[in-house]
Amino acid sequence: MSKYVKGMMIDAVADRIGDQTDMLVVDVSTVDAITCNTWRLALAEKNIQALTVKNSLARRALERKGVTGLDPVLEGPSTLVFGGEDVVQLSKEITKWAKEIDKLAIKGGTVDGQTLDEAGVETLSKSPSREELLATIVAQILSPGANLSAALLGPGKALASQIKQIGDGEAGPNKTE
Repeated sequence: MSKYVKGMMIDAVADRIGDQTDMLVVDVSTVDAITCNTWRLALAEKNIQALTVKNSLARRALERKGVTGLDPVLEGPSTLVFGGEDVVQLSKEITKWAKEIDKLAIKGGTVDGQTLDEAGVETLSKSPSREELLATIVAQILSPGANLSAALLGPGKALASQIKQIGDGEAGPNKTE
């Protein structure tokens, strides 16, 4: 293959990857074609892409993007998997599929420039997703207001109405009529 053709292929891989820097690497070489197509279609529904490419071309395309964390993982048959909402959701999806398809092997991945092995991807899949973390933060921010509201509307409602009456000057121990 000429250098010009290799350069075009590297450009095509780099364009397909886009701005993605967090990705996983799997081995689907032993998975039959029908199962692999079903897997790819299911991933595409979740906006996840699987790209099988020669390791040397993938390394060069990733170097252009500044991703070097996959170098130790790109050995033997490799398929780059990227996309989705975030890398945690991606790892959860790939881990789920690895349990369903016995021949699908997770080789590793990269998150924020750090290389993950298969165990690291498994650990990452058990982490809360971005949405779950945001929901937890919002709940913690809103909890003091919710607690105050519950206290005012709950059994302490009579106390709240007495405080209001005192504030309005309607009744009170020091009020003379």
